Amino acid sequence: MAQDYVHLHLHTEYSLLDGACRTRDLPTRIRELGMDSVAITDHGAMFGIVDFYRKCRDKGVKPILGCEVYTAARKRTDREPGKDSEQGHLVLLARDHEGYRNLVQLVSAGYTEGFYYKPRVDRELLEAHCRGLTALSACLSGDIPRLLRAGRLEEAKNLALQMQAIYGSGHFFLELQSNGIPEQNLVNSLLVKLSLETGIPLVATNDVHYLRKEDARMHDILLCVQTASNINDKERMRFPSDSFYLRSPEEMQSLFEAFPDAISNSARIAVECNVEIEFGKLRLPKFKMPPGKENQSPEAFLREISMQGLRVRYGEQPAQEACRRLEDELSV
Repeated sequence: MAQDYVHLHLHTEYSLLDGACRTRDLPTRIRELGMDSVAITDHGAMFGIVDFYRKCRDKGVKPILGCEVYTAARKRTDREPGKDSEQGHLVLLARDHEGYRNLVQLVSAGYTEGFYYKPRVDRELLEAHCRGLTALSACLSGDIPRLLRAGRLEEAKNLALQMQAIYGSGHFFLELQSNGIPEQNLVNSLLVKLSLETGIPLVATNDVHYLRKEDARMHDILLCVQTASNINDKERMRFPSDSFYLRSPEEMQSLFEAFPDAISNSARIAVECNVEIEFGKLRLPKFKMPPGKENQSPEAFLREISMQGLRVRYGEQPAQEACRRLEDELSV
């Protein structure tokens, strides 16, 4: 892919009341800025994937499918107030169909097993569903940046090495951002040092929440709706700058001039991410046979338990009408 930079951390309107990049407008803006690929990484959800995929394909833009998952402070099943109410962030990108399936499994489990304020995943889930995925350390809310901000440098290093061990060399990246936040500059310097110490590569992102710089005001209003706050409230939650927009490749290269590999790595990651969604094909779930029935087909097992149920309800000699109805149902 002949391009210098790809946005790998981006929130569409499917990051509800937070992302303001409309999928209908995003591919056109990507093309206007001279790019041909872009990722979707909505917060803890993937229900925007199909819409994003179709819109990108319609405009000749390569869609990179991902999610910024929430990580549990401890285990996903822990729900103790004060200890488990805060979550970390981790950006995951699918390289292939196996990675996409694993991402779906992770996000689904976050809702069905780990929901506490947010849909959370833990180390056990990340390890079980890591194949085919590339991981980025995320924004200031990522687990590694949070440890760095707290001065827990050795813990941050150990966690980074653990993430590299899970995803494999070349598939875990430390994420640099330039957003006008003083604390981000400190974290960036520590991430660079961490990269030098561990050999874990860097990648530059912009945590995109809106398409143009002038959209920052609109995004701020969206946050007010999310938090039920008055826009004139000085104490409310707000983004600290107007830098979270879809920057051009030239802007990103200028911001990270000292770290050219962080720019080129974005394009390298994009080249590796190739998930094709096939529409119009029926995909039925695979039924796992119970113990002792592994050699039996699902159809034969269904017939067996249906006949058992028929006898329970109609006796050992069910009426012909009941048998005929069962055959009709089984033939569907």
